[in-house]
Amino acid sequence: MTPPPTEGGEAARHPGRDRTLAALGLAGVPREEPLLYPGAWPRESGLLVGDRLLPPDRAVYEEDGRVPVLAIGSNASPGQLRHKMAEFGVASPLPMVRSRVTGLDIGVSAHVSRMGYVSASPVGAPGTVRELFVLWLDAEQLAVIDASEGVPMAGGNFDRVWLPAPDVRVEPGDGSVLRGAYAYVNRHGVLHDGTGAPRRHPGAQRPLITELLHGSARLRELFGASPEEFCARARADRRLCDRGTRLFAEEKRVTASGLERYVGSGPDGPLPGSRTPSTGPTAPMP
Repeated sequence: MTPPPTEGGEAARHPGRDRTLAALGLAGVPREEPLLYPGAWPRESGLLVGDRLLPPDRAVYEEDGRVPVLAIGSNASPGQLRHKMAEFGVASPLPMVRSRVTGLDIGVSAHVSRMGYVSASPVGAPGTVRELFVLWLDAEQLAVIDASEGVPMAGGNFDRVWLPAPDVRVEPGDGSVLRGAYAYVNRHGVLHDGTGAPRRHPGAQRPLITELLHGSARLRELFGASPEEFCARARADRRLCDRGTRLFAEEKRVTASGLERYVGSGPDGPLPGSRTPSTGPTAPMP
């Protein structure tokens, strides 16, 4: 994935000034404007507190009872995170730590999102190094993100899986290496690049959707000929999204992410993160 736009301007260069998401250029919400996906990512680590992104006080928050979750797509967008949390009245600070991650790449989810975009999904990539954000989530925040990814639902699109070190090496920048981290793995698989290997998500939605539409007459019949039509039709019709997801498989565009073997396990054995009933929030799935 090509890195999305990052914070810029005077507010970014002078942390003592306005740290609101709007001032930092981080306020966009892909769930409301799908062609913004994956949203703007910060340039550096931060502490999301309401409408502000403040400097963090440390790189690891395990002592606070928080768990590390790798942000692969729009979960690295402060605007998107704020939107998800605000939907359930969750206002606790949310640490976002920019980290060096070895063993993962960013693929294209093999489903059409009901939010109107084609989302990102992690793929196993031994030796590949990426700069990604680790979200340190408390129990309430984790329940919100799980719900937004459809984790508790039998028909949801993602499982939350534990990726242990050394299979995936996560270095948060303080000299430490995490013992592992969670990530959301697509239950439908990922799109391949024509050779059978997972294709990289380009980041920007417009060129991705344009290419997908260009490559399939049946997809154009369902979603129209332009990214704008695609987004509008997907957001308006849940069943149409399901048809588009099935079409990816029917046209043999789908391959495995390489991370399926981690589904159903965690650092201490089975953990919530697979298809179990939820007592927490229920949010629209991506």
